[in-house]
Parts: sequence; C-alpha cells; structure tokens
Amino acid sequence: MSRRKRRRNERDAEQNVGLKHKRASLRFLRIAPRKVRAVADVIRGIPVERALAILDFTNRSAAEPLAKMLRSAVANAANADDVDVDNLIVGEIMVDQGPTIKRFMPRAMGRATMVQKKTSHVSLTLKDKES
Repeated sequence: MSRRKRRRNERDAEQNVGLKHKRASLRFLRIAPRKVRAVADVIRGIPVERALAILDFTNRSAAEPLAKMLRSAVANAANADDVDVDNLIVGEIMVDQGPTIKRFMPRAMGRATMVQKKTSHVSLTLKDKES
C-alpha cells in the first residue's frame, strides 16, 4: 500500500472514531432521490424516537425504507458499547443518486421514448444529543 493511501486511511479512521457503529446505509433504493430527500429533510436533526414516529405517519413511499434503515442504525448503535440509545439523534442523512435504469416506451407513429428509472443511495449517521 502506498504512503498516500495509508495516510488517507489513517485520516478517515480518525474522523470516524465513535461513528463506526452508529451508521446505516441503504443502496439501490428504487425511488428517485428527489422524492427520498423530501422525506429525509423532515427527520434530519431530531431525536430517533420522534423521527420513527414521524416516518410511521408519513404518507410517502420513501418513509418505510427510511424507517427500516433508521431502526438498523439504532440496532447498530445498541450493539456498540457505551451508547445510550435514548440520547441519539439523526445527525447526518445523505441521499445520493444511484444508477439509472433505462427502459423504452412505445409512442405514436412508431417512435419510442426513453424512461429513466432512478435509484437512490442513502446513508445515515446517528450522533449523541450532547455533541
């Protein structure tokens, strides 16, 4: 391993101290990122219990996968040592675009138009209320 890669790995490890077990990710979600971001913005920065309650009553298709991912992040944090699950808040939630599935739909006069089925990558990090 080159010196540059080793330094980069050490720097990333220093930044992620204490956050390793408080993360969850959801990849290749078959909902457009624009629609997932609308739901993710609602729960950013609020306590976990309240975020789960909000997601349970949100009438959007992205609410159910995000709630499942949030429960996974809480379970990851609960298995880590020295973590109080009641003091966790949704710290960082990022929604990025995944690969686009391209399909064609027949149209009038023998033409065809492309339909883009977009996917999302979601990453979630929990943090303590004090920090």
